[in-house]
Amino acid sequence: MLTIRDLKKSVGGRVLFEGASLTVNYGERCALVGPNGAGKSTLFSLILRADEPDAGVIQRDEWTMTGFLPQEAEAVGAESVLDVATGRGRELARLEEVLHALEKVGDVQSPAYLEAHAQHDALSDPQAEAKAKRILRGLGYREADFHRPAREMSGGWIMRAHLARLLVMEPDLLLLDEPTNHLDLLSLLWLQDYLKTYSGAVLLISHDRQFMDEVVETVFEISEKRLVAYRGNYSSFLEQREAAYEAQAAAWKNQQKEIAALREFVDRFSKVASKASQAMSKLKQIERMELIERPTPPRKPFRFQIPQPPRGGHQIISLTGVHMAYGEHHVYRGLDLTIERGERTVLVGPNGAGKSTLLKILAGVLEFQRGERKLGHAAKLGYFSQHRADTLDANASVLDEVLRAAPTLREEDARGILGSFLFRKDEIYKKTAVLSGGEKSRLNLIKFLVDPPNLLLMDEPTTHLDIHTVESLILALKDYAGTLVFISHDVHFIRQLATKVLHVRAGQVTSYPGGFDYFLEKKGADERAALTAE
Repeated sequence: MLTIRDLKKSVGGRVLFEGASLTVNYGERCALVGPNGAGKSTLFSLILRADEPDAGVIQRDEWTMTGFLPQEAEAVGAESVLDVATGRGRELARLEEVLHALEKVGDVQSPAYLEAHAQHDALSDPQAEAKAKRILRGLGYREADFHRPAREMSGGWIMRAHLARLLVMEPDLLLLDEPTNHLDLLSLLWLQDYLKTYSGAVLLISHDRQFMDEVVETVFEISEKRLVAYRGNYSSFLEQREAAYEAQAAAWKNQQKEIAALREFVDRFSKVASKASQAMSKLKQIERMELIERPTPPRKPFRFQIPQPPRGGHQIISLTGVHMAYGEHHVYRGLDLTIERGERTVLVGPNGAGKSTLLKILAGVLEFQRGERKLGHAAKLGYFSQHRADTLDANASVLDEVLRAAPTLREEDARGILGSFLFRKDEIYKKTAVLSGGEKSRLNLIKFLVDPPNLLLMDEPTTHLDIHTVESLILALKDYAGTLVFISHDVHFIRQLATKVLHVRAGQVTSYPGGFDYFLEKKGADERAALTAE
């Protein structure tokens, strides 16, 4: 279906690929992995013919229909959510323009024409609307949202509508760039199950380890400018890569020992008449050797010790009889909730159920209409939100912000932590005023970790982090002795940390005193079935 041979591609004078090859077969589910800047998005552009390689071949089967979900949502006009999902708005009109233009010049056998024709046929199918509604429900939309203008909704919800359109079309090759970024936990689980039985091939980029473990059967790693294939899911890839590294490292070490012994013989006996011929033979033996390259060790999570916060009271925070409404929309009526010291609690539930609202009430940043919020004895609270950058000094550097947050932290340790959270080399001297939203989010996260409160509230802390950085965060939080309440759609992150689940739905908060798998066993299956019910 997709074949790449001897690919070479440079961007900005930097060689990303050289001699890279890859094959994706019909129905195969694959992941493309590699560090930030390795060339994952560039490879997608090449496959989509939006860019040209410097050398090599990128070949897609003639009748292959390809669909692509970018990280950022396309702009929408006045069309409804259902119009976006069925293509009845801009997409069908765009495809018709492409077809007419190509027909006008007689180019009806080109790959562009064949693909546009296949996409148009898929969206024109009489069953497309029913299929779109089923998929939209799976992605978390309510029936009442189907006919709302899409532009009234957030970028994340618009992205879901675009994803729904791709799934309605059922491309033979589906390219997904971070498809879980804009999904809540239940819609992520729905997509995960959907892709497991998807009839076409899937090639995805993701930072969600659990999602890849559940979905993919082949991993392509960008390594040393090449594409290395590993059969199995992401965890299997990590094991295979580590084993390959150990084997090559051992072979390199053994060869170096052999070369050293041969050179020692040459150096010792080359000027001894009776041994000179043997020494020359040893020298030629070295020259004939096929040298083994010293392997680069795989990147591993950075381990650092979080300072332990002061011990708080047994009941760290509680809500009693809390009423919360936005105008006529009542989120909570008489909510009672107690969080106890040492708990690691995850809030789960569909988008719009009130998870972030509850976290903001606990944090004291959102006023409610009635009830009481009470902090326990010696409670020191910290609230991490992706959207809170107002605590940063615009004139301070990244490094300065971290050192101010933890005055006893050594600069060397601060540099190590910053590097593990993707602030490398001279980036630590950048002023916070010029940081992107994602960089500000990561910097705020670091500030919490180097000077943690004993009650830590976190809203989607893994957003903007790559897989290795997520692992570093998990390792740090596992050693954290305080109380943690968080929202996340990263299942691996939840499984590693949560000891209690609060299920938020329709104004009700139900406690499950166990990990995420216990919650799924007791409630998750019913929830996921309800998402796809007619």
